[in-house]
Amino acid sequence: MSLVELIALADERGLAASGLACLDRCVPLLGGDDDDVLRPLWTSLVDGEAWGERVEKARADLGEPGDADAESVVGSDAGSASGASPDDQAAFLVRRMLATVPVESSVDALRVWADACSAAALRIHELLDIAADGTSSVEARREGRTDGMSPLVAAELRRQIAILELLADRGAGGLRLVLGQSTEGRRVLRAVVSRRARGRA
Repeated sequence: MSLVELIALADERGLAASGLACLDRCVPLLGGDDDDVLRPLWTSLVDGEAWGERVEKARADLGEPGDADAESVVGSDAGSASGASPDDQAAFLVRRMLATVPVESSVDALRVWADACSAAALRIHELLDIAADGTSSVEARREGRTDGMSPLVAAELRRQIAILELLADRGAGGLRLVLGQSTEGRRVLRAVVSRRARGRA
């Protein structure tokens, strides 16, 4: 199945984990070296407790707006600023992922969020990939049209699909493997960010 189809069929836990994994992989773009800042949210997926409280704590820890201030972030366009660099656009997309985490974890809200996170994470990898294929939209990739993908985008697409398939097959039992996949993806993206920073130095 395509990524779009997998998201459409995912249950509440699968949607929350899929969106959270996308966000977790992209956190290095917000600065800082705390790889455990989102760990309490992963814990919520296991114990089913305090999701909303932990969302707000993660936003505070990362210096991002809470619900009352998120509208300006949500309603903005990552590419609207003239001359915005790929790095700035990518960081904006991460902030929007974090700002729009549903505090009330309903299936409908989580599906919208997980779908948006999926597209944003792929776009972030496209923006940061020196071998980007120039595709104007990631939707073709999410729908299964994958010819000519650049390496970084292809790896992110495979990771998203693998995570959703793991959760569909194993449910809560697959969360540890999902976290491992996300951790590896975060290392990859952190290395990309570091290389880009050295290239600008």
